[in-house]
Amino acid sequence: MAYSLESTVNELLANDAARAIIDKYLPGASSHPQVGMAGGMTLAAVVQFGGKLFPPQTVEKIEAELRALKD
Repeated sequence: MAYSLESTVNELLANDAARAIIDKYLPGASSHPQVGMAGGMTLAAVVQFGGKLFPPQTVEKIEAELRALKD
């Protein structure tokens, strides 16, 4: 499975390597008490709702590392 910003939060958190990437750039995100509310959303949708919490440079780095993952 290829991972990207179009992957759902649940898909990303179910993969240890993808979860590590998320936590690398967004420390504690995978264990945040409200992460379950975003589970069915794509990471792109979460980024859109998060606004300034997700600087474009950070989003680009996350996207590149997710796409580089091999399942």
